[in-house]
Amino acid sequence: MAISATEKPLSRVFMSDYRFTIPSFQRAYTWQAENILQLVCDLQDASASANTPYFLGSLILVRNGDCKYQVIDGQQRLISLSIIIAVLRELETDPVLLEELDELILEPGNKLRGITAEPRLRLRDRDAEFFRSYVQEGDLEGLFDLREGDFETRAQYNISTNARQVFDELAKLDDDDRHRFASYLVNQVTLVIVTTDDLAGAHRIFDVMNMRGVPLTASDVFKAKVVAAMSPAARNVYAARWDDIMDPIGDDAQVLEEFFSDLHLVVSHKPMCTQLLEEFRKDVLSPYINEQHVISFIDELLAPYAMAWRVIDQPTDSTLPDDVVRQLVLLNDYPTSDWKTVAMWALVHSIGNLGNADVEIVTGSPTRGETEDKQTNREPIRMHDGTRLRTILQALERVTGVDSLNRQSPLVRRTRMANAIRGLDRGYTMPQNKGFLITDEDRRSALAHLRGELQTNPKMNRLLLIRANEQLAGGRITRPRSLNAMPILPDRVAKDSPFAAWPESVRDFWSARIGNLALTQANEQQLTPLQTFKERRDRMLMSASSKRFPLTEQLAHIDGCTAKTLQWRQDETIRLIAEFWNIRYDEGNTDLSVLDEQQLTHGSSSRTPNAKRVTIAQVLASGLLIAGETLVWERPRKGERWVATVTDDGRLRLEDGNEYSSPTAAARAVGGASAGLSVWKRTSDGCKLSEIWKTYRMQKR
Repeated sequence: MAISATEKPLSRVFMSDYRFTIPSFQRAYTWQAENILQLVCDLQDASASANTPYFLGSLILVRNGDCKYQVIDGQQRLISLSIIIAVLRELETDPVLLEELDELILEPGNKLRGITAEPRLRLRDRDAEFFRSYVQEGDLEGLFDLREGDFETRAQYNISTNARQVFDELAKLDDDDRHRFASYLVNQVTLVIVTTDDLAGAHRIFDVMNMRGVPLTASDVFKAKVVAAMSPAARNVYAARWDDIMDPIGDDAQVLEEFFSDLHLVVSHKPMCTQLLEEFRKDVLSPYINEQHVISFIDELLAPYAMAWRVIDQPTDSTLPDDVVRQLVLLNDYPTSDWKTVAMWALVHSIGNLGNADVEIVTGSPTRGETEDKQTNREPIRMHDGTRLRTILQALERVTGVDSLNRQSPLVRRTRMANAIRGLDRGYTMPQNKGFLITDEDRRSALAHLRGELQTNPKMNRLLLIRANEQLAGGRITRPRSLNAMPILPDRVAKDSPFAAWPESVRDFWSARIGNLALTQANEQQLTPLQTFKERRDRMLMSASSKRFPLTEQLAHIDGCTAKTLQWRQDETIRLIAEFWNIRYDEGNTDLSVLDEQQLTHGSSSRTPNAKRVTIAQVLASGLLIAGETLVWERPRKGERWVATVTDDGRLRLEDGNEYSSPTAAARAVGGASAGLSVWKRTSDGCKLSEIWKTYRMQKR
């Protein structure tokens, strides 16, 4: 078994020497939006130092002929990198750079060298065509036009969601910054390519690299530096003290890195830490070591913040007051964790003995070497500023909610947390602390996102409904273990469903809005076959736990669902969320919760394009389409020719008289599940709708 390993930049990975295939036995693409956004944010930060390489790990490949390789480890990164490059290509206006980016994803081919033109990466069979047509061949407009019910697999949903998020993030950059980012990505981001000729050998390599041996964690490295700086007499005692403090956090290297990165932000007020070992040593450890106060580092910094981390991770296992526990539970609802830094600061500065070894703050088994008698005699917590703690946690939950809804980048969120801690360290009042400031633009943007099509993940949709229900209930609602935000309308409406009588445009409008969602213990598999409102309502209410949530329980009193029903639920839910976060009124006392999406976004200073779904009505209003124009989809091999007419109210009317509010919906009505926006061409000039849609989107720049 021949093995080779070389480190290469992406410019040498996405080239003719490699054609990657994801074997069918590999798992699907599972990266979530937070994963790919964290990568983008890390790369943005790293690109500020243009000559500093960024190591992205290893690929384990099995050679399968000339230039062909099966990917055993690394597919998540390869797919994510392809998405990032595809978005950069979509945003590029320089034809030379556009072609260079295109060649990173698509092999142009070379007849003399016998190289076939094809994508450089092929996914599993179930997702390969989807990824090729929408991402690799550059139909992001078609991808953005899809709805949740249009995806055949969860991987396709993840690809679409991640592409949207990356587009929104990179579209914020000006041309120079985006070119710098692209150059850094191609030339300084490196991968170690490990190749073998044998599949079994590749799996053995994977096992060795991922399971054998225990590499040093950040905690190990920092412990060694701190203990080495102590007097010999203190070393053994404080080495054991370090272990007692850190062992309860666990030995997961990523969790430990997150903890020390958060501790670095608390001390340095720097939002990002790209080289943890070096930056933590310089910004945090060095002052203690230079002043020979390393024992103080352990007792006064590490111990209380490690305990705060544990409390935040499992607040219901703590001895904190119930209202503080509730606030920490609310914060743990979020799919992001940037808020932890401020919550740690608040706990440490509100509980005087948080770092003491014998304080009773976390219930459970005794710590290492602790007798049962000592456990029962632990000292109670001494909270000296409970009012400030509650105020900070409440403000922290509010800004975390608004930033999450507005899909702020990791850098923006971390910068806010750094500002908040800086202000707290300086003794600023809450109104003075810009880390907790919510502007009118923040309010309008958040409510516009609530009013429009939701582009958040299922966990965030669930969180929004929990906030609305608890606001209506006037307090905490005990949650069942399984709780989902499920649609009232079926994702796929059967011909015999009562919902089939609704105009397609109305169903299309409500399918991705918060008024169409309800909290329930029922899951997607249980609800999918049900096509009537009564069936879906009764299944949602089958569990008594679902009825704890008042917005769900209200369904029991509704005999039939109409568009007005969904509108009422939408308005009520938005009002409740706006009141929960105190964003209902702007500084001029305007009730923002009653404004429609267009009113909320009117006058916005942002001219940044985003991945939000473009409607026919918007393109009509811009003049890029004209009412009465005809579009055609020709399929010569099947002998089919479909014609659609643009109506003056922003729909496509097919020759059978049926009207659709999106090009994708119209295409799928006649061509099946694989059809999309890009199949339609304008008869007057042959221009694809995807190009017209892109022109409209980029006009915002």
